[in-house]
Amino acid sequence: MNKDQVKGMTNQATGKIKEEVGKLTGDKTLEAKGDLRQVKGQAQEKVGDIKDNLDEKRERDIELNRGNEDLDSMGRK
Repeated sequence: MNKDQVKGMTNQATGKIKEEVGKLTGDKTLEAKGDLRQVKGQAQEKVGDIKDNLDEKRERDIELNRGNEDLDSMGRK
């Protein structure tokens, strides 16, 4: 889990709390801010997911290239 995923989840939780407090107190502005914070958190978490996927792909590519280099050094392709 990377920092974007953690921040995203934190923003979603904070947003949900603000939304609920806004509903309980009748504060439409706070409720709307909570909704927006949740959306921001969802987007931020998705960015983190994409970064994780790219890192995993990069690691797989590095391992595949190492395997190809080993074969090349042995005179195979």
